Amino acid sequence: MHAGFPVLLPNLQKTLRLGTKAATQAGDLPAVLDKVQGRLLASGMAVALRLGFGYLLRDCHLDAAQAAKANTFFEENFIIIDPMVPGGKRYYQGKFLIRTSRRGDDMNVLLRFCPNPEALYIKTPFGQALNSLALVDTQVLTEDQADQIENDPSQVDLVVRFKDVQSIIGLLGRSGVDIVGLLLENLVQLTGHVGHLFKLGAIATDIQLSLDLPKAA
Repeated sequence: MHAGFPVLLPNLQKTLRLGTKAATQAGDLPAVLDKVQGRLLASGMAVALRLGFGYLLRDCHLDAAQAAKANTFFEENFIIIDPMVPGGKRYYQGKFLIRTSRRGDDMNVLLRFCPNPEALYIKTPFGQALNSLALVDTQVLTEDQADQIENDPSQVDLVVRFKDVQSIIGLLGRSGVDIVGLLLENLVQLTGHVGHLFKLGAIATDIQLSLDLPKAA
């Protein structure tokens, strides 16, 4: 599973930064980077993840070029051809729990892709378009709520567990993610289905490539 770290963490970091920038511009992001309270950090991360992963679908019903890019991104990352289901396709619906190992941090975020497939498309005056608000759902959970679902495969596919709140803030503040250092320092642990580890990293990588973001150092 650790083989997926070089794919996941640098691009997850970039996606969080992208969402943080968008949220800050929109005035939706709590000022968390200079604070240590877990609940505030969870609220900010929930917004940043939702906006970061949904960024390429923004305004896709208003601009033809943006709509084409959004459809390509969505088809490559979230549509799965499956002849065993009605219609011959289904959607990627990975579920990720991000939290810390230190009890009392109260930093728990549940990230779900395509939680409501029926809401993925909306009708516009120009025809059917992707609904950027339906791609990702994030929820801030209490410690007890996170404990209850952490080991339930119907609720969570992969758990990303940081050592504490400070390690998350440190990750967001780094210009590049030192994967070996994170492992040696035991700052991050992953548990769950390894396939979702690589899928999350691939989605974040595709965002990076689509926006021509610089590669991680």
